[in-house]
Amino acid sequence: MNAQFDSKGGLRHLLTLEGISRDILLRLLDRAGQIRDAAVGRVGRRNALAGVAVCTLFFEPSTRTRSSFQLAAQRLGADVLNFDASTSSTRKGETARDTLKNLEAMGVRGFVVRHPDDGMVEMLAESAGEGTALVNAGDGRNAHPTQGLLDMMTLRQAKGADFSRLKVLIVGDVKHSRVARSDLHALRALGAGEIGICGPANLLPDDDTLKGCTVGSDFDAMLAGVDALMMLRLQRERMEEGMVRSLADYHRDYGLNAERLRRAATNAAVLHPGPINRGVEITDEVADGPQSWVLRQVANGVAVRMAVLESLLG
Repeated sequence: MNAQFDSKGGLRHLLTLEGISRDILLRLLDRAGQIRDAAVGRVGRRNALAGVAVCTLFFEPSTRTRSSFQLAAQRLGADVLNFDASTSSTRKGETARDTLKNLEAMGVRGFVVRHPDDGMVEMLAESAGEGTALVNAGDGRNAHPTQGLLDMMTLRQAKGADFSRLKVLIVGDVKHSRVARSDLHALRALGAGEIGICGPANLLPDDDTLKGCTVGSDFDAMLAGVDALMMLRLQRERMEEGMVRSLADYHRDYGLNAERLRRAATNAAVLHPGPINRGVEITDEVADGPQSWVLRQVANGVAVRMAVLESLLG
Protein backbone atom coordinates (compact mmCIF):
# COMPACT_ATOMS: atom_id res chain seq x y z
CA MET A 1 0.00 0.00 0.00
CA ASN A 2 1.89 3.06 -1.25
CA ALA A 3 -0.48 5.43 0.55
CA GLN A 4 1.19 4.70 3.86
CA PHE A 5 4.66 5.89 2.81
CA ASP A 6 5.86 9.42 2.14
CA SER A 7 8.15 10.40 -0.73
CA LYS A 8 11.24 9.46 1.31
CA GLY A 9 9.95 5.99 2.23
CA GLY A 10 9.00 6.92 5.78
CA LEU A 11 5.66 6.13 7.36
CA ARG A 12 2.94 8.67 6.71
CA HIS A 13 0.10 6.35 7.78
CA LEU A 14 0.04 2.86 9.31
CA LEU A 15 -2.41 0.86 7.20
CA THR A 16 -0.86 -2.61 7.07
CA LEU A 17 2.32 -4.47 8.00
CA GLU A 18 2.55 -5.89 4.50
CA GLY A 19 5.57 -4.38 2.77
CA ILE A 20 6.94 -2.66 5.87
CA SER A 21 10.66 -3.22 6.29
CA ARG A 22 12.27 -5.08 9.15
CA ASP A 23 14.05 -1.84 10.14
CA ILE A 24 10.79 0.09 10.54
CA LEU A 25 9.23 -2.76 12.52
CA LEU A 26 12.22 -2.99 14.84
CA ARG A 27 12.31 0.77 15.33
CA LEU A 28 8.66 0.80 16.41
CA LEU A 29 9.13 -2.24 18.67
CA ASP A 30 12.27 -0.81 20.27
CA ARG A 31 10.52 2.50 20.91
CA ALA A 32 7.54 0.72 22.45
CA GLY A 33 9.93 -1.08 24.77
CA GLN A 34 11.56 2.20 25.81
CA ILE A 35 8.25 3.85 26.75
CA ARG A 36 6.49 0.84 28.21
CA ASP A 37 6.64 2.19 31.77
CA ALA A 38 4.94 5.39 30.63
CA ALA A 39 2.38 3.32 28.75
CA VAL A 40 1.27 1.37 31.81
CA GLY A 41 1.20 4.46 34.01
CA ARG A 42 4.33 3.83 36.07
CA VAL A 43 5.89 7.19 35.23
CA GLY A 44 4.53 10.65 34.56
CA ARG A 45 2.59 11.74 31.50
CA ARG A 46 4.59 12.55 28.37
CA ASN A 47 3.95 15.61 26.21
CA ALA A 48 5.15 14.48 22.78
CA LEU A 49 1.70 15.18 21.29
CA ALA A 50 0.66 18.15 23.40
CA GLY A 51 -1.81 20.25 21.43
CA VAL A 52 -2.38 17.56 18.79
CA ALA A 53 -5.97 16.35 18.29
CA VAL A 54 -6.48 12.61 17.75
CA CYS A 55 -9.85 11.04 16.89
CA THR A 56 -10.76 7.38 17.42
CA LEU A 57 -13.02 6.97 14.38
CA PHE A 58 -14.73 3.62 14.94
CA PHE A 59 -17.47 2.29 12.67
CA GLU A 60 -17.36 -1.09 14.39
CA PRO A 61 -17.50 -2.09 18.09
CA SER A 62 -14.29 -2.39 20.10
CA THR A 63 -13.21 -2.57 23.73
CA ARG A 64 -9.45 -3.27 23.98
CA THR A 65 -8.29 -1.53 20.81
CA ARG A 66 -10.29 1.65 21.30
CA SER A 67 -9.44 1.97 25.01
CA SER A 68 -5.79 1.23 24.30
CA PHE A 69 -5.50 3.90 21.61
CA GLN A 70 -7.31 6.42 23.81
CA LEU A 71 -4.90 5.80 26.68
CA ALA A 72 -1.93 5.90 24.31
CA ALA A 73 -2.93 9.29 22.91
CA GLN A 74 -3.71 10.71 26.35
CA ARG A 75 -0.38 9.54 27.79
CA LEU A 76 1.35 11.37 24.95
CA GLY A 77 -0.53 14.54 25.90
CA ALA A 78 -2.88 14.60 22.89
CA ASP A 79 -6.44 15.92 22.88
CA VAL A 80 -8.64 12.87 22.25
CA LEU A 81 -11.99 12.88 20.48
CA ASN A 82 -14.00 9.66 20.56
CA PHE A 83 -16.30 9.15 17.56
CA ASP A 84 -19.24 6.74 17.86
CA ALA A 85 -20.85 5.86 14.53
CA SER A 86 -24.08 4.79 16.24
CA THR A 87 -24.75 8.36 17.44
CA SER A 88 -23.20 10.29 14.53
CA SER A 89 -24.35 11.76 11.24
CA THR A 90 -23.42 8.50 9.53
CA ARG A 91 -26.88 7.36 10.60
CA LYS A 92 -28.22 10.21 8.44
CA GLY A 93 -26.27 9.07 5.41
CA GLU A 94 -22.97 10.91 5.79
CA THR A 95 -20.09 8.99 4.23
CA ALA A 96 -17.00 7.94 6.16
CA ARG A 97 -14.92 10.23 3.94
CA ASP A 98 -17.12 13.25 4.68
CA THR A 99 -16.97 12.46 8.39
CA LEU A 100 -13.16 12.40 8.27
CA LYS A 101 -12.89 15.58 6.18
CA ASN A 102 -15.23 17.49 8.51
CA LEU A 103 -13.23 16.46 11.57
CA GLU A 104 -10.01 17.26 9.72
CA ALA A 105 -11.39 20.76 9.05
CA MET A 106 -11.78 21.19 12.82
CA GLY A 107 -8.04 20.61 13.24
CA VAL A 108 -7.89 16.88 13.96
CA ARG A 109 -4.50 15.59 12.76
CA GLY A 110 -4.59 11.96 13.79
CA PHE A 111 -7.28 9.40 13.04
CA VAL A 112 -7.45 5.89 14.45
CA VAL A 113 -9.96 4.14 12.19
CA ARG A 114 -11.82 0.85 12.53
CA HIS A 115 -14.19 -0.15 9.75
CA PRO A 116 -16.01 -3.35 8.75
CA ASP A 117 -15.03 -3.06 5.06
CA ASP A 118 -11.72 -4.28 3.63
CA GLY A 119 -9.59 -1.44 2.27
CA MET A 120 -11.72 1.39 3.67
CA VAL A 121 -8.92 2.81 5.84
CA GLU A 122 -6.58 3.00 2.85
CA MET A 123 -9.28 4.81 0.87
CA LEU A 124 -9.69 7.33 3.68
CA ALA A 125 -5.92 7.78 3.90
CA GLU A 126 -5.78 8.62 0.19
CA SER A 127 -8.22 11.49 0.78
CA ALA A 128 -6.45 12.83 3.89
CA GLY A 129 -4.76 16.21 3.74
CA GLU A 130 -1.08 16.97 4.19
CA GLY A 131 -0.05 16.55 7.83
CA THR A 132 -2.91 14.18 8.65
CA ALA A 133 -2.03 10.62 9.69
CA LEU A 134 -4.29 7.55 9.84
CA VAL A 135 -3.79 4.35 11.79
CA ASN A 136 -5.71 1.25 10.80
CA ALA A 137 -7.35 -0.17 13.93
CA GLY A 138 -8.83 -3.06 11.92
CA ASP A 139 -10.58 -3.11 8.56
CA GLY A 140 -12.75 -6.10 7.68
CA ARG A 141 -10.61 -9.21 7.25
CA ASN A 142 -7.74 -7.18 5.81
CA ALA A 143 -5.33 -5.92 8.47
CA HIS A 144 -4.83 -4.95 12.11
CA PRO A 145 -1.23 -3.67 12.12
CA THR A 146 -0.94 -2.49 15.73
CA GLN A 147 -2.21 -5.87 16.94
CA GLY A 148 0.51 -7.47 14.86
CA LEU A 149 3.09 -5.17 16.43
CA LEU A 150 1.97 -5.81 19.99
CA ASP A 151 2.00 -9.55 19.32
CA MET A 152 5.60 -9.27 18.10
CA MET A 153 6.52 -7.21 21.18
CA THR A 154 5.01 -9.90 23.40
CA LEU A 155 6.87 -12.66 21.56
CA ARG A 156 10.14 -10.78 22.03
CA GLN A 157 9.50 -10.56 25.76
CA ALA A 158 8.59 -14.23 25.96
CA LYS A 159 11.20 -15.73 23.64
CA GLY A 160 13.86 -13.12 22.90
CA ALA A 161 14.58 -10.88 19.94
CA ASP A 162 16.00 -13.57 17.63
CA PHE A 163 13.02 -15.03 15.78
CA SER A 164 15.14 -17.22 13.48
CA ARG A 165 14.86 -20.25 15.78
CA LEU A 166 11.26 -19.61 16.72
CA LYS A 167 8.54 -22.13 15.87
CA VAL A 168 5.16 -20.39 15.91
CA LEU A 169 1.75 -22.01 15.42
CA ILE A 170 -1.32 -19.95 14.52
CA VAL A 171 -4.52 -21.85 15.25
CA GLY A 172 -8.13 -21.43 14.20
CA ASP A 173 -10.12 -19.12 11.97
CA VAL A 174 -7.39 -17.64 9.79
CA LYS A 175 -9.79 -17.04 6.90
CA HIS A 176 -11.69 -14.28 8.68
CA SER A 177 -8.82 -12.96 10.83
CA ARG A 178 -7.19 -9.60 10.10
CA VAL A 179 -4.97 -10.29 13.13
CA ALA A 180 -3.58 -13.46 11.55
CA ARG A 181 -2.72 -11.61 8.35
CA SER A 182 -0.87 -8.86 10.21
CA ASP A 183 0.93 -11.39 12.41
CA LEU A 184 2.05 -13.33 9.34
CA HIS A 185 3.43 -10.20 7.65
CA ALA A 186 5.35 -9.30 10.80
CA LEU A 187 6.67 -12.80 11.48
CA ARG A 188 8.00 -13.07 7.93
CA ALA A 189 9.64 -9.63 8.08
CA LEU A 190 11.30 -10.51 11.39
CA GLY A 191 12.59 -13.84 10.06
CA ALA A 192 10.61 -16.37 12.09
CA GLY A 193 12.16 -19.80 11.70
CA GLU A 194 8.98 -21.79 11.17
CA ILE A 195 5.36 -20.69 10.92
CA GLY A 196 2.60 -23.27 11.20
CA ILE A 197 -1.08 -22.76 10.43
CA CYS A 198 -3.66 -25.14 11.86
CA GLY A 199 -7.43 -25.13 11.48
CA PRO A 200 -10.41 -26.62 9.68
CA ALA A 201 -9.97 -26.49 5.90
CA ASN A 202 -13.03 -24.26 5.45
CA LEU A 203 -11.58 -21.69 7.87
CA LEU A 204 -8.28 -21.33 6.01
CA PRO A 205 -7.86 -18.74 3.23
CA ASP A 206 -7.39 -19.83 -0.37
CA ASP A 207 -5.13 -16.94 -1.43
CA ASP A 208 -1.43 -16.19 -0.85
CA THR A 209 -1.92 -15.55 2.87
CA LEU A 210 -0.39 -18.91 3.84
CA LYS A 211 2.58 -18.74 1.47
CA GLY A 212 5.67 -20.25 3.10
CA CYS A 213 3.75 -21.69 6.05
CA THR A 214 3.34 -25.31 7.11
CA VAL A 215 -0.40 -25.94 6.93
CA GLY A 216 -2.38 -28.75 8.54
CA SER A 217 -5.57 -29.72 10.32
CA ASP A 218 -4.22 -32.09 13.01
CA PHE A 219 -3.77 -29.80 16.01
CA ASP A 220 -2.22 -32.43 18.28
CA ALA A 221 0.41 -33.36 15.70
CA MET A 222 1.32 -29.76 14.86
CA LEU A 223 1.83 -28.81 18.52
CA ALA A 224 5.07 -30.79 18.82
CA GLY A 225 8.01 -28.50 19.67
CA VAL A 226 6.07 -25.26 19.21
CA ASP A 227 7.58 -22.25 21.05
CA ALA A 228 4.54 -20.00 20.78
CA LEU A 229 0.86 -20.47 20.01
CA MET A 230 -1.38 -17.75 18.65
CA MET A 231 -4.95 -18.84 19.29
CA LEU A 232 -7.48 -17.01 17.13
CA ARG A 233 -11.03 -16.07 18.01
CA LEU A 234 -13.77 -17.63 15.94
CA GLN A 235 -14.96 -14.66 13.86
CA ARG A 236 -18.61 -15.68 14.01
CA GLU A 237 -19.79 -12.20 13.01
CA ARG A 238 -17.86 -12.50 9.70
CA MET A 239 -18.59 -16.11 8.74
CA GLU A 240 -21.47 -17.83 7.07
CA GLU A 241 -23.74 -20.11 9.06
CA GLY A 242 -22.62 -23.72 9.09
CA MET A 243 -18.88 -23.10 8.74
CA VAL A 244 -18.49 -24.56 12.23
CA ARG A 245 -20.71 -27.56 12.94
CA SER A 246 -20.80 -26.82 16.66
CA LEU A 247 -18.70 -24.97 19.21
CA ALA A 248 -18.27 -28.20 21.15
CA ASP A 249 -16.86 -29.96 18.09
CA TYR A 250 -14.54 -27.04 17.37
CA HIS A 251 -13.22 -27.09 20.93
CA ARG A 252 -12.68 -30.84 20.75
CA ASP A 253 -10.54 -30.51 17.62
CA TYR A 254 -8.90 -27.07 18.02
CA GLY A 255 -9.37 -25.92 21.59
CA LEU A 256 -6.25 -25.49 23.71
CA ASN A 257 -6.32 -27.09 27.15
CA ALA A 258 -3.57 -27.90 29.65
CA GLU A 259 -3.14 -31.46 28.39
CA ARG A 260 -2.69 -30.33 24.81
CA LEU A 261 -0.32 -27.54 25.82
CA ARG A 262 2.08 -30.15 27.25
CA ARG A 263 2.71 -31.36 23.68
CA ALA A 264 4.36 -28.01 22.84
CA ALA A 265 7.89 -27.00 23.84
CA THR A 266 8.61 -26.38 27.51
CA ASN A 267 7.29 -22.96 28.55
CA ALA A 268 5.62 -22.37 25.20
CA ALA A 269 3.96 -18.95 25.20
CA VAL A 270 0.20 -18.74 24.62
CA LEU A 271 -1.21 -15.62 22.95
CA HIS A 272 -4.77 -14.64 22.01
CA PRO A 273 -5.90 -11.30 20.51
CA GLY A 274 -9.18 -11.28 22.44
CA PRO A 275 -11.96 -11.28 23.14
CA ILE A 276 -11.57 -14.92 24.21
CA ASN A 277 -14.40 -17.36 23.72
CA ARG A 278 -13.55 -19.35 26.84
CA GLY A 279 -14.22 -23.03 26.45
CA VAL A 280 -14.07 -22.70 22.66
CA GLU A 281 -10.56 -21.63 21.55
CA ILE A 282 -8.98 -21.93 24.98
CA THR A 283 -9.84 -23.19 28.45
CA ASP A 284 -9.78 -21.15 31.66
CA GLU A 285 -6.81 -23.10 33.01
CA VAL A 286 -4.70 -22.08 30.02
CA ALA A 287 -6.04 -18.54 29.58
CA ASP A 288 -5.33 -17.78 33.24
CA GLY A 289 -2.32 -20.07 33.60
CA PRO A 290 1.43 -19.39 33.87
CA GLN A 291 2.09 -19.77 30.14
CA SER A 292 -0.55 -17.25 29.12
CA TRP A 293 0.74 -13.92 27.80
CA VAL A 294 -2.72 -12.56 27.03
CA LEU A 295 -2.76 -9.76 29.60
CA ARG A 296 0.81 -8.84 28.67
CA GLN A 297 -0.43 -8.43 25.10
CA VAL A 298 -3.08 -5.99 26.34
CA ALA A 299 -0.53 -3.97 28.32
CA ASN A 300 1.89 -3.95 25.39
CA GLY A 301 -0.87 -2.59 23.17
CA VAL A 302 -0.74 0.78 24.88
CA ALA A 303 3.05 1.01 24.46
CA VAL A 304 2.94 -0.02 20.80
CA ARG A 305 0.18 2.46 20.02
CA MET A 306 2.07 5.24 21.80
CA ALA A 307 5.11 4.43 19.65
CA VAL A 308 3.02 4.46 16.45
CA LEU A 309 1.22 7.75 17.25
CA GLU A 310 4.47 9.39 18.30
CA SER A 311 6.18 8.24 15.10
CA LEU A 312 3.39 9.53 12.84
CA LEU A 313 2.43 12.71 14.67
CA GLY A 314 5.25 13.63 17.04
